[in-house]
Amino acid sequence: MSIKERFEIPSGFRMWSIGLMVVGALSLIVGYFMYGTGDEASQMRFWATLLQNSVYFLLVVNAAMFFFTAVTLAMGGFVLAFRRVTEAISACVPIIGGITFIILIALVAGHKTFIYEWLDKAKVASDPVLNGKKGFLNPTFFIVWTTLTIGLWSVLGYKMRSLSRELDNHVPTVEEGKRYIYKNTVWAGLYIVWFALTVASTVPWLWLMSISAHWFSTMYSWYTFASTFVAGVALITLFVIYLKNKGYLEYVNKEHLHDLGKFQFAFSVFWTYLWFSQFMLIWYANIPEETTYFRSRFEGAYSGVFYLNLTINFLAPLLIYMRASSKRNYATLTIMSVALLFGHWLDFYQMVFGSLIPDHVPMNLFDFGIAAGFVGIIIFQTGNVLAKFPLLAKNHPFFKESIIHYT
Repeated sequence: MSIKERFEIPSGFRMWSIGLMVVGALSLIVGYFMYGTGDEASQMRFWATLLQNSVYFLLVVNAAMFFFTAVTLAMGGFVLAFRRVTEAISACVPIIGGITFIILIALVAGHKTFIYEWLDKAKVASDPVLNGKKGFLNPTFFIVWTTLTIGLWSVLGYKMRSLSRELDNHVPTVEEGKRYIYKNTVWAGLYIVWFALTVASTVPWLWLMSISAHWFSTMYSWYTFASTFVAGVALITLFVIYLKNKGYLEYVNKEHLHDLGKFQFAFSVFWTYLWFSQFMLIWYANIPEETTYFRSRFEGAYSGVFYLNLTINFLAPLLIYMRASSKRNYATLTIMSVALLFGHWLDFYQMVFGSLIPDHVPMNLFDFGIAAGFVGIIIFQTGNVLAKFPLLAKNHPFFKESIIHYT
């Protein structure tokens, strides 16, 4: 059997990616003149859309890096048949991370107090709650930690991808294979530690939860992680299915797709567990400073988004992915993956806008246009990286495990 090791970018693939990026750029320009130059409410609308989309898509592509580093630490071999897909998606982190960095620094350095109220020194001095958090919520810490976060994600990701390609043209001996696995494990461990210190804790607090600086939840970071990890696996699934339909990834079979479907199903349930735990504990305790977060979402203008979010991200995967056959069907996996990517985008929408603009839902073409731009960047960069390197990590010591994988 002839194995297609190199991805050749179809003209339609490139056209769509560039078209979506153009839509994003035009949306940014039009949105700036419509909202960015207006009064404070209009500017809030503009910057909130940029914040929501940039953070969401950054955490989604970064979830691909987490996926294969976690599998590396678990000594899992099944992922090797499509590992280059996860690596290619993770290569979007430096680009989207750079965009997100610019947006976040513009908010802080530009003193956008309508997004982050803790930037107002006078308000912090007169507010006991904000004053108590100023050691963490201050411009210096925000900028330094954001720089370290995105910088180390990019550096560690680059290192992991470089290690993966070391064996592309070299079949290792037994001893070389052991040293190679050890080296991969060490670097994967470093990434996981940094991931725990950022995505699993501090980054969601700084970038998102501090929008409502008087409110907090100890489950917020894990909730954010679960949301973006489900979306990240859905994105990996879409690229794997696309490549399979184009005749690539010959060693990927329905067993691998079944596992990707199981990841989506399992972490959708995990996301729901965190969603319910956060909602139930806060609503049942009925403490005003806590329930304020859910009032605009559960009872207010965002109630439609609230229930749609729950339907797409919990009920749909629960009912559809319950059957094993659904996790092996290309059409079902594709539809569900697109739905989950959109559903968790909605989740981030209500997380940001429900706090900043609790009285109404201003979703329009501007929001979708900016999202389209980020999707275009992901498609474009992922395609370029897939075309640049072999699609198979064929000389990896665990590659045989992926070929004979079954569930």
